[in-house]
Amino acid sequence: MIRFHYNLAPNPMKVALFLEEAGLPYEAIPVDTRKGEQHLPAYKAINPNAKCPAIVDGDVTVFDSNAILLYLAEKTGRFLPADTPAARGEMLSWLMFVATGIGPYSGQCVHFRHFAPEPKEYAVNRYDFEAWRHWKIVDERLATRLFMLGDDYTIVDMALWGWARMLPFVAGNADAWGQLPHFKRWFDAMQQRPAAQRAEALKARHAFKSEMDDDARKALFPQNERLRA
Repeated sequence: MIRFHYNLAPNPMKVALFLEEAGLPYEAIPVDTRKGEQHLPAYKAINPNAKCPAIVDGDVTVFDSNAILLYLAEKTGRFLPADTPAARGEMLSWLMFVATGIGPYSGQCVHFRHFAPEPKEYAVNRYDFEAWRHWKIVDERLATRLFMLGDDYTIVDMALWGWARMLPFVAGNADAWGQLPHFKRWFDAMQQRPAAQRAEALKARHAFKSEMDDDARKALFPQNERLRA
């Protein structure tokens, strides 16, 4: 059975969606990052980067959400495009677009908009601009396709779904979806998938710490300790 180390952030939820879509048996092991559990030696032995998610599949350990999606897809032979160089190139390009664009810029937008101390005007402007630039590329892409790679549902859609769930929070705007009609059509369809609903049900399995107190800030933003030195 796969041991799935998770929390409720966008990246672990991508993996939860794949596990539920594929019907793979797994044990969900919470990693409460606001309590600093990602920094414990036992977890860092699994994921040296001290982030979520990570999986242990027998004698195989994989960390980084997009690496996990690709590993599971290749292991099961599911949710991949046609087995041609062109289709694989397209899949890898869009998967890495999520990995290196959507995720990092959205994540930094969240950090500077909601958590960083002042002054932060320049940083918010920078990451908000780039997050929106990436989301608009997705919206344009989905104007002519059912899913990110066409008619077939793939791991690219799963990778994107993890972050799409957070769009209003990322944007700091409850009406953000109104500017992305094609993306919204895709997201609404994704939310209707039974596997997506089962993945969302992970919220009820464990009571993660919700307070953003000093201990949580130290665990999540250890770089701030350098400012106090």
